[in-house]
Formats: sequence, structure tokens, C-alpha cells
Amino acid sequence: MAQTPRLILGSGSPRRKELLAVLGITPNAITPPDIDEDPGRGEVPRAYCARVARDKAAAIAAGPDDIVLCADTTVAVGRRILGKPADEDEARRFLDLLSGRRHRVYTALALRRGDRLWERVVEARVEMKRLSREEREGYLATGDWQGKAGGYSIQGPAGAFIPWISGSYTAIVGLPLSETAGLLQAAGWPVWRQP
Repeated sequence: MAQTPRLILGSGSPRRKELLAVLGITPNAITPPDIDEDPGRGEVPRAYCARVARDKAAAIAAGPDDIVLCADTTVAVGRRILGKPADEDEARRFLDLLSGRRHRVYTALALRRGDRLWERVVEARVEMKRLSREEREGYLATGDWQGKAGGYSIQGPAGAFIPWISGSYTAIVGLPLSETAGLLQAAGWPVWRQP
């Protein structure tokens, strides 16, 4: 029987680790990559997200048979990319922009094994209710906005602000399970192996 390759999760996100665990997968190593995540001039959200996931996968040191799984999640309003807010004031501006409207959340996957690369971008649409000042400030006071694309997380307290989504909930959280399982299987990881 062929030996199962090592799986390296190229992410420091506890949510991605938790979502992998839903599939019964525990990575052999967790190695957050150190890359520049600034958007390029004129870069549109979907292409930006895919590029960052690819760059993350390329930045992880791995053996020739190891599988490296990386992802990037981006919140977009039109062509505008809302990354992780630098501070509470930027998070407030993001929430004001998202309040009462629909936006898109892209999660790009990049999976590398040796010199092969598998990629997928999953798009979901999200509606945020119109926020009162009290709701916005109350949410900011939780600190949940820190390190979150768009300044919120649907699985946290801000989930109370989201009356409607279209697409993959797990993609909005940061790791679309269906697409992740498919890419892992394509790369030779036995997602559904029996114990």
C-alpha cells in the first residue's frame, strides 16, 4: 500500500484547521507563509485572491511528495478589495461600506504537490443588514474584526448581521469544504479513507 503523503497547511488560521478537522483531517504541519499580500495596481478581487493563494503555496518549503494546502479569503465591494483592517478605524469604515448591501466573498485554494498545482476560486455572495451605530460599535468592541477580511467573520458575533448568503458558507468562513476535498483527492490525499 502506498504511503500517505504529508499534508502541510499553509495557514495560521484556526478556522481553516477546524474546517479540515470536519473532514477528519489533521495536517502533519502548519506553516503560515510570509508573503506580501498587498494588491497590485488595478488588480481585481478574484484575480488578487487567486494570486495570493498561489504565492502562499509557492512560499512554503516542502518535500517533493508533500501536499501543501493554502487559501486566501477576500471580501469585495465591486472592484474594491477589503482586506484585513489595519486598525479599528479601518474596520469601522469597512462595516459602514458593507452595511445594508450585498458584497462578494472569494476564497481561493492553491494546492501544490511537487511541481503540480491545483487551484480553485469559490465565490459567495453575502448581504449585511443595515447596521445601527450601536450595533457597529458593539461589534467593534468585541475585537472579532481583527485579522478578518472585510473586518468581520460570519462565524463570530457578526453572523447576527447576515440575513442572507448565496454560495458556500464554509468558503465565507475561509475554506470551502467541497472544493478542498476535491483538490486533496486530485492530489492523492485519501480524504475518505477508512481507519
